[in-house]
Parts: sequence; structure tokens; C-alpha cells
Amino acid sequence: MCTGKCSRCIACALYPLVFLSMLCNIILFFPGGSVKYSKEGHLTDEVKYLGGLIGGGLMVLIPALYISLTGEDGCCGNRCGMFLSIGFAAEGVAGALYSFIVAVQGVGNGPLCKYNGEWTRPFKNSNASYISDSKLWSVCTEPTNVVQFNTGLFSTLMAVSCLQVILCTIQTINGFFGCLCGTCNKSETATIN
Repeated sequence: MCTGKCSRCIACALYPLVFLSMLCNIILFFPGGSVKYSKEGHLTDEVKYLGGLIGGGLMVLIPALYISLTGEDGCCGNRCGMFLSIGFAAEGVAGALYSFIVAVQGVGNGPLCKYNGEWTRPFKNSNASYISDSKLWSVCTEPTNVVQFNTGLFSTLMAVSCLQVILCTIQTINGFFGCLCGTCNKSETATIN
């Protein structure tokens, strides 16, 4: 496969991952499907860090847009464009790693919930052992099913960010080869012959 086509495939794979990352982060603002907790400020710090919106979202979307251009004929579909895609892919790796770290913290610290009548994080010092013991989940009385809600969405963010890191790393390697060998575009092939 040519490096230009590979770039287009990577960009096409990154777009839905960016969307999913942003969507998960937005949904995390509404535990229990209610705006009540956001209005009252009962959200975990990891939700406010916007790992899915900024890290796995915007910091991966910008490289995805540029990476898709490197696979096209024109100003970006050349050796220089492939060289620049290495830097953009590195930005994507950094954003995805930020999203991953925030999501790991979100799972590790557990949700903010009402426990014994006050808002606290009852699982913060439990080394994430609460995840495997569903009997402990009932200590959170409000919002309903908040443990499953947070764990599911933060776990999804972890999986998505891992895929984003892999794809952006592949693009870094692809950009290196595209810089050395060219993008296999028609205009570049014509100048070689």
C-alpha cells in the first residue's frame, strides 16, 4: 500500500474514534441522564479535565484532518507534507495519551456520589478493586447506577485512546517512509519518471 493511501485509511479510522471520544466525555457531564448533577457541580474532576473532548477529541481531530490531506494530490500530498504529518501524528499521540491518563484516573478514583448523605468519592483509595465487586456499588445512593456509568464511559475512553495512539504511531512511521520514498501520487510519480 502506498503511504498516501495508508494516510487516508488512518484518517478515516481516526474520525469515528474522535467522535466517540468527544461523545463519551459529553455524556459524562450527565450522570443518571440528568443535568441536575452538572448544575450542582457534582461531577468528578476527571470529567472536568475534558480528556475526551480536548485530548482524544480536538488534539486528534486536527492531525486526522491534516493526515487525510497527505493522502491527496496537491499541496500536502508530497514528501514535505508527509514530513509534517509526523509532527501532527505526534500531536495526536500526545492528545490520546492525555485522554488515556485522565480516563485511568477516572476509573481508579471512582465516581463522585452521595454516600451516607454527603457527596464524596467512596472508592478513591480502593485501588480500583470496587470494579470487580458489584456489591460495593450500592453504597452510592445518588445518581443511580453512577458506578457503571462512570466505569463504562471511562473504560470506553481508555480503549478509544489506545486505538488512537496506535493509529497515530502508525502514521508517524508511515510519514517517515512517505518522506523518504514519496506518497505514490500521480503527480509525484510523473516527476520521478
